[in-house]
Amino acid sequence: MQGIIERLLRKLVLVAAAALPIAACAQAPQQAGTLTIAGQPNQAALVRINGKSYVDIESLARITGGTVRFQGNQTILTLPGTASASAASANAPPATQAGKPPQLSAGFLSAEIEELTQVREWRAALVNAVQNNNPVTATWVGRLQRSTDGKLQLAVAAATTEQDHAALDLLRNEFTGMQQMSDQFVAMQAKDNYVSPDSFTSNAQDQKILSCERALIAMAATKQFQDEQTCH
Repeated sequence: MQGIIERLLRKLVLVAAAALPIAACAQAPQQAGTLTIAGQPNQAALVRINGKSYVDIESLARITGGTVRFQGNQTILTLPGTASASAASANAPPATQAGKPPQLSAGFLSAEIEELTQVREWRAALVNAVQNNNPVTATWVGRLQRSTDGKLQLAVAAATTEQDHAALDLLRNEFTGMQQMSDQFVAMQAKDNYVSPDSFTSNAQDQKILSCERALIAMAATKQFQDEQTCH
């Protein structure tokens, strides 16, 4: 019904009887039938002046179930549902006003995926080196770190929304966790000149990195931020 009423209001010129300048009209008002709102039982009289139809504002309020009030030289008509809808819209958070939760921006998602890919390659290289008893040195790890950090900075630059920045914090933590694990293996190599090939078995830091990675990938798939304890 609201849409019907609004279309009618756009077509009708509504004036209060007291405000209508009858004396200035070139043609006396003539009865022009009645106005009926579809689905409503009541009617309001229409008058025709100079070829245009008018309806009394109080009558319109009565047949629509609305209210009318006067404020200075303003006449304010409130239709059913208008006040409650306006209040709900004003009090609703931005996510619900848009009809759906806010999403991670496309630019950030692209940069996040590139960063996660680089972290995964860093981890794979580290696992391969350890399991094949290849040297794990600070110089070698440093190259992997710089490459991954470069991708992280792209994600920093791409973050524009509140959700982006929340996800960026987790992405930074994933990078930091990977760096800490690499440093551990560099220290082990420097101390004993040997790292056991099964060092990744039940490695708590490695499991945390993998869990955080899975959470960030799932976040990218849904395009919505979801906090993950293993990323902290």
